Amino acid sequence: MPPRPLAPWLSPLKTHLTSPSATTSFTLTTIAHSSSGVPVPRARTVEFRGFFPTLNLHPSAIKSLKEQNIGLNADVYESEMIAVTTDVRMEKVGELGASGGVVEGVFWLASEGEGEREREKVSREVVGRGLRLKVPEGEGGKEEEWTWERQVDMYFANHSPAMRGTFKNPPPGTPRSQDPGNPQLKLGQKVEDLRDEVARANFRVLVIRPEEVERLDLQDPANVTRTRWTAVRDGEEWQEVYLWP
Repeated sequence: MPPRPLAPWLSPLKTHLTSPSATTSFTLTTIAHSSSGVPVPRARTVEFRGFFPTLNLHPSAIKSLKEQNIGLNADVYESEMIAVTTDVRMEKVGELGASGGVVEGVFWLASEGEGEREREKVSREVVGRGLRLKVPEGEGGKEEEWTWERQVDMYFANHSPAMRGTFKNPPPGTPRSQDPGNPQLKLGQKVEDLRDEVARANFRVLVIRPEEVERLDLQDPANVTRTRWTAVRDGEEWQEVYLWP
């Protein structure tokens, strides 16, 4: 059976995000609940880490992965799923669990005059179904050596030592007057060990699988366009609808 085609909205978005003037930050919104149980939105700016599991590894990351006997996964999978790295202690992680993995991401591509909004789901099972082999199964053979654990190692390695050290900060959002309870939790650390026990306990790769995507194109004021794509049959096809802006 031939692999599912990539989503029709993916190629233009990839082009915009890899252009020299592009910003790779976007707004990620989750659902929280007030003390009275009322649903409230929680938005924050996060860094786009590529389309899972494709990684543009820094030479220093490759060097560390090899020297520390971790190695690299072969580049055998692709997808339209968005990758973000986060600290498991962040509020958004708990909010995702409580909402069933519902999330919305918004890209504003100022240089292109375009906005992209994606409504998505997050779970390992959902992510696994979204992966696509780049070569027919059995021809490459390397997919059998590919592991989730090593892929997370690679994302961690692609952070600078100082950025890795932020996963050994005191718990985010807690009062400074409160004792972190662990002398290893402090600001300004650098982590060289890719298997650092404390940092890795807090490090997560958040993978977001789009179910609905909207693009608003403002480049031509006389003909502003808005397009919505909705995944059908678990992403085997995308239903395209043109909307009034």
